Amino acid sequence: MSFATRIASLGGTCGLATALALLASAPAFAQAQKPAAPAAQPAKPAAQQQQQSGPTVVQVKAEPSQPEWTKVCGKDQNSNAEICYTTRDFVSDQGQPVLALAVYDVKGQQPQKVVRFVMPLGLLLQPGLRFAVDQGQATAGRYVMCLPNGCFAEAQVKDDFIASLKKGANLNVSVQNQVGREITFAVPAAGFAKAFDGPPIDPKVLEEQQKKLQEELQKKSEEMRQKMLQSSGAAGQDGQPAAPQAPKQ
Repeated sequence: MSFATRIASLGGTCGLATALALLASAPAFAQAQKPAAPAAQPAKPAAQQQQQSGPTVVQVKAEPSQPEWTKVCGKDQNSNAEICYTTRDFVSDQGQPVLALAVYDVKGQQPQKVVRFVMPLGLLLQPGLRFAVDQGQATAGRYVMCLPNGCFAEAQVKDDFIASLKKGANLNVSVQNQVGREITFAVPAAGFAKAFDGPPIDPKVLEEQQKKLQEELQKKSEEMRQKMLQSSGAAGQDGQPAAPQAPKQ
């Protein structure tokens, strides 16, 4: 099951806290994120920044293990209102996780629609983010909270935005890295309308997919740990002096 499906919550502030707690359990998301890499580098001279003042467009693609958008529905424990969210994960050309997206449809006496993102690290928080369908009018979003593995951002939207996303080709998400350079993630919207208007995933199927995902994450984490241990051992043999042994008594 998608990473976004595991972290997306059906509740308000308490639900967000739960989602953030789940976010910390996904080590794969911390590996990165190619678009965020410039933020980790030292700031370049002003002249170079001016030469590179144009925005960087990053094309992302759907997570291969999630063949289509996933719709999940449930009841809010406080208001008893039905809440559905349609979600998908997106990765780089190298298959590395970049961002996750969930579009919420809250029904009941106070219906509302909310878009939530999980964004990579290395971005300026103060400007927030902006997102627009293709060349449409941009909507401003704000960051809610960050953990070592990523940051949550969200914004309320109206029905006309949902209608545009159903018909659009891309959702363009614009942010700024730590040197103030604009980065736009071009997120493909194909298949969103079918999932948003269609039936939700069966809870039993969702549970099985979540279990499978957790097993895959644990396997990848162990493989990564083994590679780090092997690299560390190789470095010790290729030129690093061995630690001196204590003299025998």
